[in-house]
Amino acid sequence: MNFDVARTQMLGQQLRAWEVLDGRVLRAFAETPRERFVPSDYLELAFADAEIPLGHGQVMLAPKIEGRVLQALEIEPIDDVLVVGAGSGYLTACAARLGRHVTSVDIFPDFATAAQAKIAAANVRNVEVRAADALTLSYTARFDAIAVTAAVPEIDRRFIEMLRPQGRLFIVVGRAPAMEAQLITLQPSGTTTTESLFETVLTPMINAERPEPFVL
Repeated sequence: MNFDVARTQMLGQQLRAWEVLDGRVLRAFAETPRERFVPSDYLELAFADAEIPLGHGQVMLAPKIEGRVLQALEIEPIDDVLVVGAGSGYLTACAARLGRHVTSVDIFPDFATAAQAKIAAANVRNVEVRAADALTLSYTARFDAIAVTAAVPEIDRRFIEMLRPQGRLFIVVGRAPAMEAQLITLQPSGTTTTESLFETVLTPMINAERPEPFVL
């Protein structure tokens, strides 16, 4: 497989075709070697319009979904970002090319360890990957943008409480087959606005019904 050709096709036939037109987002995808983040058994699918199994019942999101996530969040170079569900580490690495610093958490320690190594190998340095249950995070940290890569049955206020004023949260809400990607923005007044982005189906978040405190 010619990875450069496949990468170019992914940008045009998947991201741009799905209305991912932000130049900074497209550049982040172009500069991040997706093939290094895909499990070796699925290397031929690295640039396919498909989810890729990662183990533990989890998947690497399709490129067009990842593109819409980052475009919706409008990450600026001064922003601190939280990625919930590190998975392969690819989305985290792309987000790090857009923001100041990215904290990425995953409930599976082997995912977190592997993601950190792959991100470092891609020469992305402004990232910290932690093994943690996202639903046990406390509110000591605040972020300008939060990307949740698994679906929740309903909005968990903890994610909103980790936002700074004008912070943005991308999250998929609902149960299969009816799930909706939403962008929630925390206003300076403390209220939130919600924008419906698109319909999709993602893997449900583990332990979505069981919160416990964990200090980030």
